[in-house]
Amino acid sequence: MDEIIVDVRQLKKSFGTKRVLDGVDLQIPRGAVVGLMGMNGSGKSTLIKCLLGLLDIDGGDARLLGCDARQLSPEVKNKLGYVPQVVYLYAWMKVRHVIGYTSSFYDHWVAAWASELATRWRLPLDTRVQALSTGQLQTLALVLALAPRPELLVLDEPVASLDPVARREFLKSLLELAGEGSHTTLFSTHISSDLERVATHVAILREGRIAHFSELDDLKDSVKRLRVRSREPLPAGFAVAGALRTVIEGSNALVAVSEVSPELVESLADRYQADVRVEDLNLEEIFMELNGHA
Repeated sequence: MDEIIVDVRQLKKSFGTKRVLDGVDLQIPRGAVVGLMGMNGSGKSTLIKCLLGLLDIDGGDARLLGCDARQLSPEVKNKLGYVPQVVYLYAWMKVRHVIGYTSSFYDHWVAAWASELATRWRLPLDTRVQALSTGQLQTLALVLALAPRPELLVLDEPVASLDPVARREFLKSLLELAGEGSHTTLFSTHISSDLERVATHVAILREGRIAHFSELDDLKDSVKRLRVRSREPLPAGFAVAGALRTVIEGSNALVAVSEVSPELVESLADRYQADVRVEDLNLEEIFMELNGHA
């Protein structure tokens, strides 16, 4: 059985009368790279902060590396890497000094890799933090999170301000870390193409709960779009089991389904004397279909 690194059960969090997380269940195995997806305001950042003990939990349970998220031990914190949406660092320090200062808090800081990342991402080591661009500041935060090669890396929209070249270098570094097999990543982003490059699993947060969690390949194998072309106009009662969305125009229908199978395709073809084509969807299209925004 895979070791569970992130174990969340019935987690709840409210702000005043607004319930943001309403019974989140999520178990992430060691070595997984999990893409956390959700619409704006779905609670992705709130969930991440609850996991890291940065926000109090109203109900339920969350454990990281076997430790209660509300009381993370120094040993567990030493195994974590985190990049928040908004990065705050010591404005008056030079980049090289921030890296050196941060390294003192970790038992397993890999100085050579920190140096390689800083060079790879063209960080100006002798520039003060206050003079960095937003993208450079985010890049520095990524170096600080990756350098100790953490057992659990948590990233909250880490590439939103990076240019395409920097994003590609970051994804390359993330794959290098994930390739070792013992490092686990929870990665929240709106850039679905990035997730398709690196994620092994996808978790979709909707209405305060995890609406879907599976391996990425399984998700892409199950959610498909069907194009149905019948010889006769389709009846008003045309319906497909497991349909996420159905659009009918005369003898043609476009149907997004959550679970496609050869039997489903064959039954549609026989019942409506139709040509049925199965279309693959990319992750962004799947996300939109599952959220009813296609």
